[in-house]
Amino acid sequence: MTFGRLFNPIAVGRAVFTPSRPDRVHDPVVKRVQVWRTLVGLVAVTWILVSYGLASDADAVLDDRLAQIRTTLIVLAVTFPVAVAAFIAAARPPNRRLFLRRAGKPAGALLALAVTLAGPRLLTGLGYVTEDTNWTASPGRVVLLFALGAFLLWLGPFGLYGIALSLVHVFRTADVHETVPPLLATLLVWEVALIDVFRGAYDSVPFGIRLAFILGAPLSVTAVALWELRRLRTRHGITLRGALLR
Repeated sequence: MTFGRLFNPIAVGRAVFTPSRPDRVHDPVVKRVQVWRTLVGLVAVTWILVSYGLASDADAVLDDRLAQIRTTLIVLAVTFPVAVAAFIAAARPPNRRLFLRRAGKPAGALLALAVTLAGPRLLTGLGYVTEDTNWTASPGRVVLLFALGAFLLWLGPFGLYGIALSLVHVFRTADVHETVPPLLATLLVWEVALIDVFRGAYDSVPFGIRLAFILGAPLSVTAVALWELRRLRTRHGITLRGALLR
């Protein structure tokens, strides 16, 4: 990536959150299904929140989605190293060492998104920026104000685009192996569903719709994951057993 492209948040986001392993299988049908799965899920969530008064406006919907993304990141921060470590440990040499080397970029993508979402809150939470900050107290503060504003304007589209790509590519875990994204997505979505059950999410929604909403995501993601694994096996000869050399 050239220096000039660093000022383009979309280009940087694509470089950070998109799998880039040269020998990775590129299946346009799988990619389209992943994108449509993500879009349908977001539309369903928005409809539920607005229709049943759980969110009063677009800002409330966005706040709810960002809150769930933060929850997902926390879950993923625990799940990702455990799941990937288990996958690597289950593999026999020489694939074990190979997968370990490949895990760096997915871990970097997860870290980049976590820092992006936590950065603005850290600035305010640690007291570096408050409502009482006098930005005109000195020329240095004026320069800092413009620099901080420019950075936040860059960070916004980078973060939103990163979230979208992370949902589609499951934090670029295909860089480890093609079978990891469907497996990790299935594990993660069931964990988030259990969290929703225990925290009493969507209590004001009728029971039938609440049940369909909580189970809809994990069941649909599981179905897509099984279809993706089958397609990898039948079209490309890629299997979990083969990846682990079992």
